[in-house]
This record gives sequence, structure tokens and C-alpha cells, in this order.
Amino acid sequence: MATKTKTQWTCNQCGATAPKWLGQCPGCHNWNSLVEEYVPQARSGTSSRSSTSAIALSSIELENESRIFIDHAGWDRILGGGVVRGSLTLLGGDPGIGKSTLLLQTAERLASQKYKVLYVCGEESVTQTSLRAKRLNISSPLIYLFPETNLDNIKQQIATLEPDILIIDSIQIIFNPTLNSAPGSVAQVREVTYELMQIAKSAQITTFIIGHVTKSGEIAGPRVLEHLVDTVLYFEGNSHANYRMIRSVKNRFGPTNELLILSMHADGLKEVSNPSGLFLQEKTGPTTGSMIIPIIEGSGALLIELQALVSSSPFANPVRKTAGFDPNRFSLLLAVLEKRAQVKLFTMDVFLSITGGLKIIEPAADLGALLAVASSLYNRLLPNNSIVIGEVGLGGEIRHVAHLERRIKEGKLMGFEGAILPEGQISSLPKEIRENFRLQGVKTIKDAIRLLL
Repeated sequence: MATKTKTQWTCNQCGATAPKWLGQCPGCHNWNSLVEEYVPQARSGTSSRSSTSAIALSSIELENESRIFIDHAGWDRILGGGVVRGSLTLLGGDPGIGKSTLLLQTAERLASQKYKVLYVCGEESVTQTSLRAKRLNISSPLIYLFPETNLDNIKQQIATLEPDILIIDSIQIIFNPTLNSAPGSVAQVREVTYELMQIAKSAQITTFIIGHVTKSGEIAGPRVLEHLVDTVLYFEGNSHANYRMIRSVKNRFGPTNELLILSMHADGLKEVSNPSGLFLQEKTGPTTGSMIIPIIEGSGALLIELQALVSSSPFANPVRKTAGFDPNRFSLLLAVLEKRAQVKLFTMDVFLSITGGLKIIEPAADLGALLAVASSLYNRLLPNNSIVIGEVGLGGEIRHVAHLERRIKEGKLMGFEGAILPEGQISSLPKEIRENFRLQGVKTIKDAIRLLL
């Protein structure tokens, strides 16, 4: 009698399992996230006895050339100083954002350094991929295209070619024939990624993996996918605009939260050398409801414009809308503005937007958001050409922010003459900034509003 195939229900968010369907995941408590999958058979040839032994940390010798420098579009900076040999890098992004274009350019840079590159183009034919390469002026003899989705055939090609670099486009289309589930399922993505990790670590093959994202902006598939890889990068931006952003959210070999801004050209993606200038290039002069705030992205500061619009509401429940700013925090800040500064907004529609499609989460933008709202409400401008920095507490106090000197230097570099900032932090700034940059310290949100009146 044939044995019955076992199935289980797995959460596609956190990877938790359950013997039967549940409406809510017992692990991460997300709703309707459990999908049925076949229980994979035990891997043949595995043994509980380890073939390796423990090694003393002091006896391990690191190679001087353990990193590979790509030298293209700021890749080395966002990866923490080059990509580590044998590492797995996951690049996620919306369809059509330019993931394949970026990795083709990366392949060309690596091939120019005599590295052999195997590009697994599972979603496109060789002809389609070669047409894109021709448009980008890429024709290196060390780049090999392999149109395959079967993991066994990919492993055989890796063993035959022995590449230095492996690019998988994309992980959701590759399947392990030993599993009964469809490509892109939780089990397939998990098992395929695990086997690719084993190959990369054992053969020291630097691997780049392209992943799709869901409607919520997260990489599709089980959360374990992000745990298995060494680096997770999100490719963001509007496909109708000419710039893109790569954000590092995980990096075992370097800093996280680094931001790389690229511009799209006919011959591919290029790094934007002056990101602040890119986001402020359409600002022609002072405008009510507009504030310039410096935010920290990774190791650098970036100036962005924050715009607010306040208008009378014809409805009993006024509208509160944000774009690029946390709506829950914005509601909290508006409550502080009404309570602590007596700014009446209960009959007003309030809209807040970050220009350029950026999304910010750091609290240093609080003061800029509230001053933008007050500026639009009273139709008044700040008296000086200033940037705005500060976190706002529930008591209306203006709290200290990190990396203040770095933010002010970016504002000065872009031609701004002063800054509105927490009063208690002025004394901590270098003498050169205090003497050559106009600093207006504020203790409370009420003090800041007075600058507009």
C-alpha cells in the first residue's frame, strides 16, 4: 500500500507550521497567511554525525581578498565595502523597476575583472536577455546565460561551469523537482534558497538572487528566505520616474539602512552623486506649507522637502492623509499641535506629502511636519532660508536628535543659511557652525509656531 503524502499548513510570513488550517498564524498572528504544502522528504545522504570539527577563533586566517569590489553605481558602499565571496544577496523590488538591468550591469563589471558569471534567466529566454544586454552595451565573453528553472539542471551547470558569480532571476520561478508543490510556494522558495546557500558557501560562489515583492512592499515568500541570505536589499521607486533607490535592510558584513539613489538612463542605471539636489531641483523658492528637513540614510544625510496642505473641510469628519509619512504618527503630532500650541484643526482637512516618493520613519522630521502644517494654515513663511530639525514629544517639547552636525553640514552644503533645532543641542555643535550658521533654538512647539507669526 502506497504511503500517504503528508501535508502541513505553513505561514508565508514567518514560516510557522500547523497541522491544519487556521485563520490566524500562531507565530506572527497574521490573518489568512497559512498555505498548504507537502512535507518534504528527508534529504538523502544526510547524517547526524558532523564531518567537521570545531576550530579555535584565534587560529582562523582571513584572506586579504575576501571581498569583491564591483565598482559600479555605489554598490560597494551599500554592501559595506564590496561583496563578500560566497555570500548570498537578495534584491527585491516591484516588476519593471530595473532589477534585471542592475544585475546585468553588475555582471558586466565583474566580468571585466575576469570573474566568470553565470546568469540564470528563468523568467526570460536567452534572446530576451541578450537584447537587454545589447541595449546596455554588454557583450562580455565571461557572462554565461542559462534559461532554466529546474534546480537540478542549475546545480549541474554550476558544477560544469564553475562560476565565480551566480545570478538567479528570480527565486520565485526556480523549483526543486523532488517537491510536489508549485514554483513560488513556501516550500519551494525555502528549499531552493537553502540549497543555493549550501552551494554558495561550499564552493565560495558569490550569489545574487532576485525576489518579487508583495502589494505591501515585502519580499514574496516565507520570512525564512530573508533569514537564509546574508544581505537583503529593497529596490524602490516609481517606475515612471527616472530615479530608483536601493535600501539595505540586512547586511551581515556591513552597515544596514544604507541608501543608494540611482538614475535611469538609456544605457542603464547610474549613481546620483548629489541626492539632495535631486529631490530639491524643482523647488523654485519659498512656499507656504513647505519645509526642508535633513534625514539620515545610512552613513549620509539627505535633504528632502516636506509639503503640507490645510483647507476647510465640508464634512463632519475632516480628512487626514499622508504620503511617505507614518499616518499614525502624523495623527499623534496633530493632536500635540492642537493641545500644546492651540492650533485649531478640527474643521480642517490636512494633507502631508514627502516629495520624490520617499518614505521616512525617523522622528527628527516631526518639527518640520508640524511647521509645514502651521505654515499652510496661517499662510505664512519662515522668515529665513532655514532647514528644520527636531523630534516633538507628547508634552510639546522639542527633543534632541542624533547626528545633528551631519544634518547641518548637508544643509550648509546645499546653500541654506540657518536651522531651527532643539535649543539644548546648540552648545554641543562645533564653534565653526555656531558662528557661521544661523541657529534658532526652540524649546517647545509653541515657540516654533511663533517663528511663523
